[in-house]
Amino acid sequence: MMMHKKTAYIGCLGMIGIISTEFGVIGVLPQIADHYQVTIDKAGVLLSAFALVIALTGPFMTLLASGFDRKKVMLTAIAIFLITGIVSSFGPPFWLLLTVRILPAFLQPVYISTAIAAAVASGDKKHEHQLMGIVLGGIAIAMVTTVPLATYLAGIFNWKASFMVQTVVSAMAVFGIMKMLPPMPVTARKSYGSQLQILKQSSFLISTAMNFFMIAAWFSTYSYFADYLGKVKHMDEKMISYMLFLFGAIGIVSNWISGKMLSKSVSKTTAVFLSGTIFVPFALQYSGGNTWMTILVIAIWGFLYAPCFLNASAYMISAAPNALEFANSLATSFGNLGVSVGTIVSGWFIATSGIATPPWVGMCFGILSLLMIGLRTFLENKRGQVKCYS
Repeated sequence: MMMHKKTAYIGCLGMIGIISTEFGVIGVLPQIADHYQVTIDKAGVLLSAFALVIALTGPFMTLLASGFDRKKVMLTAIAIFLITGIVSSFGPPFWLLLTVRILPAFLQPVYISTAIAAAVASGDKKHEHQLMGIVLGGIAIAMVTTVPLATYLAGIFNWKASFMVQTVVSAMAVFGIMKMLPPMPVTARKSYGSQLQILKQSSFLISTAMNFFMIAAWFSTYSYFADYLGKVKHMDEKMISYMLFLFGAIGIVSNWISGKMLSKSVSKTTAVFLSGTIFVPFALQYSGGNTWMTILVIAIWGFLYAPCFLNASAYMISAAPNALEFANSLATSFGNLGVSVGTIVSGWFIATSGIATPPWVGMCFGILSLLMIGLRTFLENKRGQVKCYS
């Protein structure tokens, strides 16, 4: 168990570097637009193109990498994040900045699925979700530490400093993988065909839809977190930054708790945390202008939101236990698709109906996600009854 935990913590360190790269750019987009004399939406392509590449290529790249030594795959992926971070921190021409932003996106799902597979390989089945939770906990840690630090340093120096943050974390991860992980060859390589078989399973397809709707539900609101708190709850920038920290800090704890709960029941744990997409809109509505009530709601919101990527991966893997890496890469791809769609749909409602609408948009996606959990449970129970009678 200790060896698997060490592998999981090193995987978590790489995850912090990856998330710092993907989301660290959010806080410096206005500075980048200014520097390159481009519109903010054109600068935003640095974020949307990254997510789109992940969504479109993740599963295929993971299939291609599935037969290689896991240590070498993780090392290659993080090394590319490191190189592109160094290039970005020099402020290259915009076309080159966009190119080096897109390159590591091809390997992001490969790294995540391989790091999880390495952490849980040959480990005790009952600790599987706990180990997954450690790796994916890097998302919450990055949101509290490196992502705000990148924005803070950019404010003191300039936007290039934000890319230096991801470079330092990636360098630490490269060192950790090189020095602390043993070679991890894949002893029994699964054929592409056997891994693709999961796409014929109705339970897995329903789980994929659940993942998509759940991430869309949470990001419908989270993408506009600062704007919502400023315009609806009348918080100033300093207070909003405190709320972002609270949101992320509680998320680290809830990721750990979710990992424990998933060991007992994947579907019930996913449903419990997903219920927040229904509870939060009403709680935000009825907390009104009461600051302390709003802070309490944000704490609960952060607790229920944070494990969404962990729960989505665990739920999809539970429908495809024999294709762990491929299932994980699909979870990452459809999660990124959910981020894009949730943000776009919520943005349309903000433009037409105002900034108070995102939580309700999220609730609609959340209900669809809960329906998918109900549908999969119904079909699996029905199959179980058929087997009993046959």
